[in-house]
Amino acid sequence: MTDNASQSAQRILASQRHDEILRRLTEDGVAGISEIAAFFDVSRETIRRDLKLLAQRGQLALVHGGATKLQLHEPAFGLRSQENTTGKAAIGKAAAELIRPDMVVFLDTGTTMLALAQALAKQNKVPENLTICTASLMIALHLCHVPGIKVHMLGGEIDPVEEACSGIDVLQALERFRFDMAFLGTGGISPQGEITDFTRNGAELRSRMAESADEAWFLASAEKFGRMTPLRVAHFEQATGIVTDFKPDALLSQTLLEKGLRLHII
Repeated sequence: MTDNASQSAQRILASQRHDEILRRLTEDGVAGISEIAAFFDVSRETIRRDLKLLAQRGQLALVHGGATKLQLHEPAFGLRSQENTTGKAAIGKAAAELIRPDMVVFLDTGTTMLALAQALAKQNKVPENLTICTASLMIALHLCHVPGIKVHMLGGEIDPVEEACSGIDVLQALERFRFDMAFLGTGGISPQGEITDFTRNGAELRSRMAESADEAWFLASAEKFGRMTPLRVAHFEQATGIVTDFKPDALLSQTLLEKGLRLHII
């Protein structure tokens, strides 16, 4: 076989491996190095190179031992509200119990954050003299009639997917306040222990609040662990920790602790 023919055959084989990797990601959400190497009878290093190439093309996300499907867009609020409702309610209740009287509190957008607002409103004794800042339409409406709570709506363009304001106007509005506590959403938590997000606006807001609030907690239900989204939240290590209904494995738990994040598991 000539050199040109040999190179052509190698390209065909590589293309077949890439197609199989992407097929497995579509069907299963994950693709393991060992399984694919055995399927094609090639070395693990060959598959690692394939995965690295596909990751550089933005077609998957690398994780320990293989790859996972890259989730580029967050589902609509209505769809997310039906996901793990029991877990989100428990997280919301645990987070609401962290709030104390006279605090200025930031509540991020999202379904778990709405569960927090609902739990706060249902408490037998709502902490007195609370100031709540939020960009969420539903959270603002839910809390504005609760005695003892003053709500500030952070204005801007309304995102119909999130049912909340977003963009530079929200970031500028945040600068007017000092925050005793902030509760922040997540797009996902990677196997490497990084907080990730779907949009630049979301990542920037959560980064700023993790840095500036006296105490900042990410709220993450079980389905967020291992989920890969495109953007890393800068300075996430400066948050206090994560309130969750999921107990990560020992390796991920240790990784999160090493990054400075406490785990408040309910």
